[in-house]
Amino acid sequence: MKSRKPSGIDTAFDVIGGKWKAVILRELQEQPLRFGELKRALPDISEKMLIQQLREMEADGIVHREVFHEVPPRVEYSETKLGATLNAALAPLADWGDRYARRVEAARTRAEAAK
Repeated sequence: MKSRKPSGIDTAFDVIGGKWKAVILRELQEQPLRFGELKRALPDISEKMLIQQLREMEADGIVHREVFHEVPPRVEYSETKLGATLNAALAPLADWGDRYARRVEAARTRAEAAK
């Protein structure tokens, strides 16, 4: 059996795979955020999962973690240039998702009205 060479989409999904990475990256698109700010912006993610995802994203080079040596210590997360290109690539997918969600909602509304 011939093995398949990984495609670009495989690589992209390896980087953004899972439920949270694209959402975290979107939150960091406008400005750097502290951990607590990210946690408040994403209330459904556990603290453990957010830490894990941020570490993986930093290792992949799409998120930058900056430690400010002050009292109390402050850490901010921001998208890197590579992260910004990924955000730009994800924008059409997000647009598709918005259109699909509206389509599903309209179908549900029609189904409820027909009852």
